[in-house]
Amino acid sequence: MAVASIKVSETPLVLYALRRADDALVLGHRLSEWCGHAPMLEEDMALANMGLDLLGQARELYSYAAKVEGKDNDEDKFAYLRDVRQYRNLLLLEQPNGDFARTLVRQFFYGAFADLYWRAMMKSKDATLAAIAAKSEKESAYHIRHSSEWIVRLGDGTEESHARAQAAIDDLWAYTGEMFAVDDSERGLIDAGIAIDPAALHPQWLETVTSVVNEATLSQPKNNWMQQGGRSGRHSEHLGHLLSELQSLQRTFPGATW
Repeated sequence: MAVASIKVSETPLVLYALRRADDALVLGHRLSEWCGHAPMLEEDMALANMGLDLLGQARELYSYAAKVEGKDNDEDKFAYLRDVRQYRNLLLLEQPNGDFARTLVRQFFYGAFADLYWRAMMKSKDATLAAIAAKSEKESAYHIRHSSEWIVRLGDGTEESHARAQAAIDDLWAYTGEMFAVDDSERGLIDAGIAIDPAALHPQWLETVTSVVNEATLSQPKNNWMQQGGRSGRHSEHLGHLLSELQSLQRTFPGATW
């Protein structure tokens, strides 16, 4: 019999850690879907390694959320035994891989933010979050460098690769604004010096994105309308399909070991 979803005490700090953990888990899972399907062996390994980096971040953040919550939840329960509405990841990260260009554009948009975010979080007054940030920034620095190089190669490559990269930018742009949004729960942590205000990162993020997009001979969308919902548990249909695959074994055989 399938196991029921767990209950979570979403205090501000627990919720904050879960949001960042969910980002890492969901994007890591998306990258793992490329294993054995990337256009070249070297890229197959690169995407898998980035996925493993993100999985490591998710584990540390889930473990910290469990410690702060102080109940019987742990990293596995948070990852495998929550309902889709309990996930708080960015909508951008649950979007399907699509073709190689779409995956790299998604990685580039998020990576440009994540590197700035983790670097800033190293100054958090929360010692655990600061330590996680110090480790994660080393990984995100590689992620943004890798994806940036690919955006330039695709945009300034063939007519086909240029068109696919541009289509991905046009389609995913509306999901980038959510990275910089803050609600009341998070605002209190920012005021306490535990979290950083992501809005302060937007100018530098935009500068990085604009520079790479221009070098790639691609065009940056002018539309300022942005999608919202992931942080409050309102997701696209894609997350439900992702979780059904991610959670299938644990839901069917709870507590299974091998």
